[in-house]
Amino acid sequence: MSSIPATSNRTPVSFDRIEASVAGSTIDASLSGTTYAPYWLCHPDRPAALPALEGNLSTDLLVVGGGYTGLWTALLAKEADPDREVALIEAETVGWAASGRNGGFCEASLVHGESNGERHLPRENARLTELGAENLAGIIATIHRYGIDCDLMTGGVLNVATEKHQVPWLEEEAAGNPEVVVLDAGQVRAHIDSPLFEGGILEEDSTVLVHPAKLAWGLRRVCLELGVKIFEHTRGVELTSTDAAIRVRTGAGDISARRVALATNAFPSLLKRHRLHTIPVYDYALMTEPLTGSQRAAIGWEENVGLADMNNRFHYARPTVDENGGRRILYGGYDAVYHYGRRIKPGHDRHDATFRKLAAHFLGTFPQLEGIGFSHAWGGAIDTCSRFFAFFDTSHGGRVAYCAGFTGLGVGASRFGARVMLELLSGQKTELTELELVRKKPLPFPPEPAAWMGVRLMTHALAKADRNEGRRGPFLKAMDAVGMGFDS
Repeated sequence: MSSIPATSNRTPVSFDRIEASVAGSTIDASLSGTTYAPYWLCHPDRPAALPALEGNLSTDLLVVGGGYTGLWTALLAKEADPDREVALIEAETVGWAASGRNGGFCEASLVHGESNGERHLPRENARLTELGAENLAGIIATIHRYGIDCDLMTGGVLNVATEKHQVPWLEEEAAGNPEVVVLDAGQVRAHIDSPLFEGGILEEDSTVLVHPAKLAWGLRRVCLELGVKIFEHTRGVELTSTDAAIRVRTGAGDISARRVALATNAFPSLLKRHRLHTIPVYDYALMTEPLTGSQRAAIGWEENVGLADMNNRFHYARPTVDENGGRRILYGGYDAVYHYGRRIKPGHDRHDATFRKLAAHFLGTFPQLEGIGFSHAWGGAIDTCSRFFAFFDTSHGGRVAYCAGFTGLGVGASRFGARVMLELLSGQKTELTELELVRKKPLPFPPEPAAWMGVRLMTHALAKADRNEGRRGPFLKAMDAVGMGFDS
């Protein structure tokens, strides 16, 4: 493998160039023993599936979807009113999709960062920052209150500059926030050692790390203990209504409910009018084998902090701690793959070209770990909307609520989304239901083939901006102007 030159005299980084510098045989060796399945879900504590619904059921509240949003909705509903009958249906098993496949970054932000919130919701962005901090505190409190074992790590996240031109951005990010610590290259490398890092900011309070699948399974356990009826392998296929109830038809019966919360993430909504508001964009990740003692010493990273770079096509990484004390590194991001026609299917969970690219980028970022292998590689669909944070809707006279479009923020923001849906279903005006975030919807994506062409153009433009010191070209500026742009 070609080494990466020292930061003091090196030319600007291009991850494309890094990829080209790593020998194909080195990448082959790193992936030779890889299991192509989500590391998080390959865990001995994964619970056995609950029985599917057979026959008909009546309930006060039906939650459709067994990911984080649905689980939080059911849990909060029972905490608010223990006598309320709550049922949850999941087409597969709880946490099997995005909730069990993500990087485990649980962020306070509800709007994908300060600048994105300011662009879309300037009048209430400051309040949304406060609500996001309250939401993260509520997640941590719930984990402690119910003894949820999800490998909670509270060290925060280190955002690093990999280019000289990104260094001034660190000061901009930290401006006005005394809790953010700006680090020079040497200080960053004292935390996590890479020759690519030019500086960074350490945010200790904005993000916690979790084992995402164990969090989902823990929420499932709590829901069951509170009296929620959960039916797995039970797919909702049609939603209709009468004056008395909302009916959801499943493959083996009907459910009649006074209120329904739809939490189907990237999968097609039972309300067809939402289907142009999100697209499923696939994200991919690798997990290393346990690091040896010498590898741990070479990389540092003894603190339980997450890592992300400041490129448009950014990488994210984080440590894990195995049950036997071994330490691994998750590494993901960069590519965002959209398949024509909004298709979601199991075959898309594997994307060998991206896995090879990520392996090369990892080995280029941490050349001192040459020879390490990746134990797991996987992917999954992110419910992406044009403003990059969740939106809401109601139907059937306020008896049905909907939430989707988290665009990678769902580990944390799903709890907030659940609160909003429950308040919408209450029929009462509250601070949350009156937020512009809740009342205003993102621009829909166009139908095919325009959606596919637009995503391709956006990906190309973001890559070009990264190669051009972050300067946004005409296409990105045009998308910014119409409210569909994003600056990570």
